[in-house]
Amino acid sequence: MLGRARRIGMSSETTPLNRPSPDLIDTLKEIVGARYALTGEEDQQPYLHEWRGRYHGVTPVVLRPGSVDEVSRILAAANAARVGIVPQSGNTGLVGGQIPPSDGSQIVVSLNRLDRIRSVDLSTASMTCEAGVPLAKAREAAEAADRLFPLSLPSEGTCCIGGNLATNAGGANVLAYGMARQLTLGIEAVLADGRVWDGLSTLRKDNTGYDLKDLIAGSEGTLAVITAATLRLLPRPKAQAVAFAGLGSLDAVKGFFELASASFGPALTGFEFLSARTIEFVLAHTPDARSPLQRPYAWSVLLEVSSHAQGEAEAVQALETVLGVAIDKGLVQDAAVAQSLTQAQAIWRLRESASEAQKPEGGSIKHDISVPVGRIPEFVARADAAVEAVCPGARPVAFGHFGDGNVHYNVSQPPGMDKGKYLAMWDGVSQAVHEIVNALDGSISAEHGIGVMKRDALKRVKSSVELDMMRRIKQALDPNGILNPGKLL
Repeated sequence: MLGRARRIGMSSETTPLNRPSPDLIDTLKEIVGARYALTGEEDQQPYLHEWRGRYHGVTPVVLRPGSVDEVSRILAAANAARVGIVPQSGNTGLVGGQIPPSDGSQIVVSLNRLDRIRSVDLSTASMTCEAGVPLAKAREAAEAADRLFPLSLPSEGTCCIGGNLATNAGGANVLAYGMARQLTLGIEAVLADGRVWDGLSTLRKDNTGYDLKDLIAGSEGTLAVITAATLRLLPRPKAQAVAFAGLGSLDAVKGFFELASASFGPALTGFEFLSARTIEFVLAHTPDARSPLQRPYAWSVLLEVSSHAQGEAEAVQALETVLGVAIDKGLVQDAAVAQSLTQAQAIWRLRESASEAQKPEGGSIKHDISVPVGRIPEFVARADAAVEAVCPGARPVAFGHFGDGNVHYNVSQPPGMDKGKYLAMWDGVSQAVHEIVNALDGSISAEHGIGVMKRDALKRVKSSVELDMMRRIKQALDPNGILNPGKLL
């Protein structure tokens, strides 16, 4: 399978399930209606491939329920028949968790018709969205109410709230606002047996036992199917200032982050870092992309400050003052501060284009890891050496969310190397990188989840006690193992 998408198979640990029978498929079609039961190859394609091209799947039917009741009836029928269900919303996942296996044994349930914003409640500073609401639509609804829903991802026009919560999505604003789990007040979900749990609370304080929403969020569709969520809304900043800085080393980036964090506190809403190679790829492969700096630097930082008290001019001045201090300390070598919204958007585009810009450079082996912030320089240095040892000439492309320790450590193939031959080295390269992450007390998945891609690696980094606890929870909530079989565990 060199150079082609990997076909997803079943885990040896997954409970044996049945293949969907014609009678079951007919029953499921009746639940959603023939129009929303997709069996044609062309109609199914958007639901069977992930955008990186690494995972392809096969299913006898893609179901598109239009209500929570239909989801409930689907799961009840599948559970009774012991047939696997693969939940999906926007299909933007990056670890294969939303793609069915290639043997056609599991049924895809797409939540993209559950796309209503049920309510926006300013008294509780909350918004209730169904699972198929695109993230961009949720953010626009918050803005229309003069509020902020701070979860922000490059794929926000396509990714949906259900998937955001199922994977506990992160993004550029985690530093100030937390991940999807921290932005969630309540969840509505359908259990494996079809029962509906209405946990759409707006309470900030509720100590009545286990926090079930935090258990379901981040479970990647293996414990329940999220159908709606109540999300936190925050005041919109009065002003934002954005800057782009060039630095000579990751140690300087670390020092700059410490200075900016101490200077701005919670007003520091973005601190993204990009290697010189990342910027090189972005400028080469992103139309109209321009660096605001006159020459390249070893590392670049995108800095964003948000203010609820000051206006734009004051926010820009405060940012310029801190940049001046950083330059005087020898941390920053050059910097440009956006003087308009257009300039700020152009700077953010450099960061948001980093993933897409790697595609024209050939095969890329991806890592979404986190380590303690102070150990990022050590991680990158050690990972660069390890990658070179495994594949001489491979090109590390490091960027990410420095302030929360999240490094997207991707590795592009050596120039001229066969793409299939390079991608066949995925496991060896990743194991070398993950060993360093583990040694530095980090995580092999910062924000993308485990899915299929990291399922086997999870066994190497989780203790036997942790894995046993996770399996027991899975067994308790999904005893027949029908929910996203072969994913995560």
